[in-house]
Amino acid sequence: MKDDSRLKQKYAILFQHLNEQQRRLAAAADARFFGYGGISRLARASGLSRSTLHQGLKELEGSPAAPKRVRKPGAGRKCIVERTPAILKELESLIDPLTRGYPMSPLRWTCKSTRQLAAALSEQGFPVSHRVVAEMLRQLGYSLQANAKMLEGASHPDRDAQFLYVNRQVRNSLAKGRPVISVDTKKKELVGEYRNGGREWQPQGTPEKVNVHDFPEAGMGKAIPYGIYDVGRNLGWVNVGRDHDTASFAVESIRRWWRALGAALYPQAKQLLICADAGGSNGYRTKLWKVELQSLADATGLEVTVCHLPSGTSKWNKIEHRLFSHISLNWRGRPLVSHEVIVELIGSTTTQSGLRVEAQLDTGAYPTKVQVSEQQMAQVQLRRHRFHGEWN
Repeated sequence: MKDDSRLKQKYAILFQHLNEQQRRLAAAADARFFGYGGISRLARASGLSRSTLHQGLKELEGSPAAPKRVRKPGAGRKCIVERTPAILKELESLIDPLTRGYPMSPLRWTCKSTRQLAAALSEQGFPVSHRVVAEMLRQLGYSLQANAKMLEGASHPDRDAQFLYVNRQVRNSLAKGRPVISVDTKKKELVGEYRNGGREWQPQGTPEKVNVHDFPEAGMGKAIPYGIYDVGRNLGWVNVGRDHDTASFAVESIRRWWRALGAALYPQAKQLLICADAGGSNGYRTKLWKVELQSLADATGLEVTVCHLPSGTSKWNKIEHRLFSHISLNWRGRPLVSHEVIVELIGSTTTQSGLRVEAQLDTGAYPTKVQVSEQQMAQVQLRRHRFHGEWN
């Protein structure tokens, strides 16, 4: 796109000194130089139509001919915007009916493609092709854009203060050589011959064949990857469950990480800092999460500190962009045909920055709707921090 803007600047300067035929030949020569896609690219950059560029290519392929009569500047058929300027206002009323047009626009509840916009304009007395509609939309400052995930909902007044507090806790723990982990459950994945997003290199014409539907197959179930990311050492651990994503499963995943990696990496550790989302199986309101963490602390002898991110800010959890994103890239375009394949793909995830990941299959059962009694909660040695004790 940066190169296209330079081309536009080039033609804006050059075309001032060229006549119609010279403009056509100059742009056609560049289109031939760019090869496949050159016509479309040069049409956008130069402002010339595709038919004009094709004509210029034919002239370049033929033998040089004697100069022909060139039309005067401004000659030829005027574009529809010059003939009927009102078409731009009519187009804007169709593309954005809530703010500039009519609430009962015929395109209010349909996909506003250039062909549908062209048909609607024709019904309003402006016969035009979909290509011209695309040119007018660009002239009006419109472009094709996807939805952007930006709205986080109502934020807590102390949202930023909690981020600063968590950051201080992490820095202090790392400075003292204590283990700091970021935890979360990755998106549940269907197990079987299902389409997986992304693409990978395959022999041409031989894509990986998968089911045409996404209905779960009997006996296959889902994979529930619960991740533990070691912030200080850039190491990942993923416990792939098969049953339910409960608080018991979450703490068991942390317990397995400690037995397999944590205890050996931090033999002198007396304290563990866990950074987690505010909701889900490790949410700050979940009683079972607190009871299971007490069990973990009793078994390991660790003093466990948990700092929760504010509600609606899970995308800022380090595990999301330090671990889960790389796992998704590693298995893109590959059907996750079994739990074993998922474990192998997760365990082979690496990055140039040094990330290493280990994964393990968890076949345990984790029932849902477990009731925590008042007596169990009384056994939890919970000490709340002065700053937002419900989160920390």
